[in-house]
Amino acid sequence: MSASVAAEHADHPPAHGHKDDHGHAPPSDQYGTATNGKIAMWLFLVSDAFSFGGLLIAYGILRSGSHTWHHKAGELGWKYATEPKLGINFTAGLTFLLICSSVSMVMAYAAAADKDRKGTLLWLGLTILGGLLFLTGQYHEYFGIWAPGLTKEGLTFGHSAYASTFYLVTSFHGLHVATGTLYLIITWIRTARGKTDETDIELVGLFWHFVDLVWILVFTFIYLL
Repeated sequence: MSASVAAEHADHPPAHGHKDDHGHAPPSDQYGTATNGKIAMWLFLVSDAFSFGGLLIAYGILRSGSHTWHHKAGELGWKYATEPKLGINFTAGLTFLLICSSVSMVMAYAAAADKDRKGTLLWLGLTILGGLLFLTGQYHEYFGIWAPGLTKEGLTFGHSAYASTFYLVTSFHGLHVATGTLYLIITWIRTARGKTDETDIELVGLFWHFVDLVWILVFTFIYLL
């Protein structure tokens, strides 16, 4: 580009809403350089945060107003001695696994920013593995794989506020993990075909980090407190 053409280009920047020669939209007054996809993702995450907030607030109200949180035999007409307590140690391991998957997601974005497709695929694959292992662990907690699950030990949805709030909140989060894992798998396939860039990896990363952050809150409220 000659000096005169460059000067003319500087004097007449791209019109608002039009992309430049590199495919980037000019900054807007409201959103800066954020893409439409990133803005939409943030709007979705904010609305989704209200959903989780409502569930946790409802849990807190029911818990604080309940005289008996763990019911005993005869109180609800079942054969079990008591409703089982939650396995904090096992779930703490799942929490650590999910946190590690957030780290691998960060590494995937860093590799995508460096145009390292193999590195991106590797770290995305590890993130997917973390999501699948978390879902497997949650299934085991509910139904049991190598040991009896909570359903077989007497924690039945609808029998008490304790059981209902546990299954409702954790399964709602599990749905997000399953959705995020599917999103990651699709992104992995598209990356393998060379159809993604760091912006696409950043979007799936935003969703995955949100899922991980929400789980820390769920684990704290449902299991620890």
